[in-house]
Amino acid sequence: MNEYKCPVPRDQQPTNEFIELSKSKFFSWPKSKKSLILVLIKFWVGTFLLFLFICSGSIYFKTSTLKYILLSFFSSLSIPLLITIKLYLGWNHVFKRLTSERVEYEESGWYDGQVWIKPLVLKEKESLIASIEIKPILKNLIQIFSIVSILVLSGILLFQYNNF
Repeated sequence: MNEYKCPVPRDQQPTNEFIELSKSKFFSWPKSKKSLILVLIKFWVGTFLLFLFICSGSIYFKTSTLKYILLSFFSSLSIPLLITIKLYLGWNHVFKRLTSERVEYEESGWYDGQVWIKPLVLKEKESLIASIEIKPILKNLIQIFSIVSILVLSGILLFQYNNF
């Protein structure tokens, strides 16, 4: 952006935001769908074990082992769901900044917001980055979010309409 006499501070330029997000340890997980799934499964298993431990103290669940295990199974899906939402929001924010015709930025604080209109060459370059790099990540995150949401909703329905 510097070659276009860009007034936007370096850390608020969409291309630099994309690079920083890509380098981030947390936000680099969805770059590969398999690695993201493995990380989410690890978090799910860890949370499942934690929830098993927490539910084991309940007198109510000592009478129904199946209910105890199923409740831990479905409630532990909340952590992968929250991680997926956080990843999606971060990548979607950068996607919108890259595909936008205008760049909103702050020179020194929230009270002095400015808008800079991107030159056509830069707009095309950033649009290409967004479509090639970020769109597949967002697609994968939406698929994973959908799967986890369906599992969570099926757990809610299972507990709502069945008496064990």
